[in-house]
Amino acid sequence: MTDFNVDNKLSEYMHELGRLARKSYSVLRVTNNNTKNYALKKMAEEIRKREKQILAANEIDISRAIDKSISDSFLDRLRLNSDRINIIANSLENIALLPDPIGTVDESWTQPNGLKFSKVRVPIGVIGMIYESRPNVTADAGALCLKSGNACILRGGSEGQNSNKAIHMALITGLEEAGLPKETIQLVNTTDRAAVGLLLGGINETVDLIIPRGGKNLIERVQNDARVPVLAHLEGICHSYIHSQADLNKAEAIILNAKLRRTGVCGATETMLVDKSIANKALKRIGKQLLRNNCKILGDKASQKILPNITIAKENDYFTEHLAPILNIKIVKNIDEAIQHINHYGSGHTDAIITENKNCAAYFLKSIDSAICMHNTSTQFADGGEFGFGAEIGIATGRLHARGPVGAKQLTTYKYQVTGNGQIRD
Repeated sequence: MTDFNVDNKLSEYMHELGRLARKSYSVLRVTNNNTKNYALKKMAEEIRKREKQILAANEIDISRAIDKSISDSFLDRLRLNSDRINIIANSLENIALLPDPIGTVDESWTQPNGLKFSKVRVPIGVIGMIYESRPNVTADAGALCLKSGNACILRGGSEGQNSNKAIHMALITGLEEAGLPKETIQLVNTTDRAAVGLLLGGINETVDLIIPRGGKNLIERVQNDARVPVLAHLEGICHSYIHSQADLNKAEAIILNAKLRRTGVCGATETMLVDKSIANKALKRIGKQLLRNNCKILGDKASQKILPNITIAKENDYFTEHLAPILNIKIVKNIDEAIQHINHYGSGHTDAIITENKNCAAYFLKSIDSAICMHNTSTQFADGGEFGFGAEIGIATGRLHARGPVGAKQLTTYKYQVTGNGQIRD
């Protein structure tokens, strides 16, 4: 694996990463599932063995982030501990347990002339991953790319540089023990922002897909500058709507979890909508619990009449991903106004309805134009692991190729295989 140092030109270094990734992909695309799974299991073992080294590296990153007065939500995403290390290792093992997406036949048919057609899953190729703050993405992205037969080039943010390197070393060991090229998963070894530009340019046509994961500014830059396809993860402006026929016991538990379990994740609810007919009872109960848990509430005038101590929300608040213990509230006339609000202010990420009326739930799920639509559960289940994908490389909020949690299968494309018996075309 190529190392970057002052004697290297950045462009030469990045082009070498691209060349090695392409070479590794030619091996990986035909590697059997047992070998890939063995590598994943060895990676998990190494993550656990290297826990002290990884945590020590993370402490350096945390210390530097604190010195820069980084926000609490950012620190939460950056911070590792023993439990989170174990979750990273578990995710690697869970990915190994998944069926191999490569070679899966999506559909097959036979034409009247006897030709047999099959639509078969294949890898995408070389994936460039650009991400901020979350060290676990290093492991998740590398593992999911491996499982799906893709080589990858990872460019983590400078704030997690030491943590990413420590985790990456464990991944490399797993690859080597399985006899796979160590360049299958490469980590860009420089914080020079020009490296991102080269990656977005496709590094001399060696990169097939870019996946960004981070804040709005990062996503906008990637989408504006990329010269290869982008699978984007946009903001998580998620909603939870309490319908007039909601069970308030469920609603209270769901809202507190959806907002406060981890406020810095993209699946955290940012706006709670409440039907007018149930608002007085619901807000007095749920609003007080939110305030007791130190959640700041920004509400419309109607909700302030019920909860006098809350702050009046501004128009822009409903377009904001707070990533903090801050919740917008709005009282709506009915389900149609709730749907209209979500489709206008939402980011197409995850939105939920809380109701005991199945017909209304079905109407909501059909009408909401988001990647993930939920009924009677917390928006914080917007996570690849919770979907049974082992892990995720991000939540895709666009409409092409993949939507929602992007796991191993979503990192594949397809080709057609046609089998004949001597047929020729007239």
